[in-house]
Amino acid sequence: MPNAFIIHGVGGTPQENWFPWLKSQLEQLGYQVFIPQFTTPEGQNLENWLATFKDYEKNINEESIIIGHSLGVPFAINLIEKHKFKSAFLVAGFVGSTGNIFEEGMKTFTHRDFDWEKINENCQKFYIFNSDNDPYVQPEKGQELKSKLKNSELITVKGAGHLNQSAGYTKFPLLLTKIKEAF
Repeated sequence: MPNAFIIHGVGGTPQENWFPWLKSQLEQLGYQVFIPQFTTPEGQNLENWLATFKDYEKNINEESIIIGHSLGVPFAINLIEKHKFKSAFLVAGFVGSTGNIFEEGMKTFTHRDFDWEKINENCQKFYIFNSDNDPYVQPEKGQELKSKLKNSELITVKGAGHLNQSAGYTKFPLLLTKIKEAF
């Protein structure tokens, strides 16, 4: 059975944005879907999030996919550095500095030397979704990810803000289409 892991961002929960909708859609396709609740913003650091995810690691298999949103993207990349995934779907993501108001609480996730060779070995395909008017993540951050991830596709969504609920994203059909295409 394929498993899907959806990773939220700063201040996030499993019940926000398009996560519940995507969970339902993927379950109808036969996925087992996991959406962990991570400590945020208090206690938000890579070490704590990795400790929370430890309980989910036993569910990773060769058919598993990972979907990250915002800070969930660099966290997903940290996981891919350690585990094999079939595909990764990186939404409103980045590595390094964003210069936004959340920068300080994201440094342990993003300000490090990633083993890009290992990351590229551990995941067959990367899909990168960015918006051209994201208030938190500059559009060029998607291009930066694409340059580091060998087998990747960059999809720019026009006028989609941070691809979250406040930008009108309680459903994300384009993401679902790309997940279906990946299998």
